[in-house]
Amino acid sequence: MLFWKLTNPLSISSSMRLLYVCLMRSSGVGTDEVSASVMEGDSIILNTNVTTNLQERIKWFFNDIRIAQINGDLRKICTDDQCNKGTERFRDRLKLKLDHQTGSLTIMNTRTTDSGFYKLQMNHSRISIIKIFSVTVTGVSAVERDKMKRKSVKEGESVTLDPGEIKNLKDSMTWYFNDALIAEITGDQNKTCTDDQCDERFRDRLKLDHQTGSLTIMNTRTTDSGFYKLQMNHSRISIIKIFSVTVTGYLCLNHIYLVCCVLYQIVVNRNLNAMHLSSKQNEKQ
Repeated sequence: MLFWKLTNPLSISSSMRLLYVCLMRSSGVGTDEVSASVMEGDSIILNTNVTTNLQERIKWFFNDIRIAQINGDLRKICTDDQCNKGTERFRDRLKLKLDHQTGSLTIMNTRTTDSGFYKLQMNHSRISIIKIFSVTVTGVSAVERDKMKRKSVKEGESVTLDPGEIKNLKDSMTWYFNDALIAEITGDQNKTCTDDQCDERFRDRLKLDHQTGSLTIMNTRTTDSGFYKLQMNHSRISIIKIFSVTVTGYLCLNHIYLVCCVLYQIVVNRNLNAMHLSSKQNEKQ
């Protein structure tokens, strides 16, 4: 009876499908894909979202060329010929993060040539997980990039830092000033200056747009000059944008009066010295 079922064409087909499913489950192979678009110059983090017991062997590929790997406690970024050939374009811009044993890959200061498919391969025992990241880097001119990311205002004016169009990055958005947290959006809630240090510096002068993620600094001061970092987080991808802000201060009236007094005194002293020398020359004659 068993022999008949195995030799029956319909039974063979069903058995093969069952065998295939069993093999797939036993091998533990899984594939996942996600896409992201960033502007040239931004940084992007490709997250693994795995637990520590899957960290023994992690490999990153760019267009099927290996660019980084973790073997146990060792991490390597482009250390062999195969890796170096494909990653000359990345020169010192790749960072393999081992914070909390994540194995996430950071690409800093992205370029249009970084567009492509990044494959994450994680192996542990009989489990093999493959994740595909499709990354598109949109090129912009240096003038346009400076206009968007370099802001210069006079003291007292307002300045808005706009991240531009955002797609599929709604999990959380966090703003930092010189690496100190100043504002964040999580879900339907937004917060500004949640600690004392931030509140003391920016007291009631920050405005966060929940829809666009843009940050407005009102009534700016010279102490607001510096670098502002926006990190937009999705479950699988994080995008980082850096903005440079320069606030030029005005000379107060007291300073202007003091400068004028000093200049006036210098001119008076020079005239007195000239008159003194002239009178001495006349006496000698």
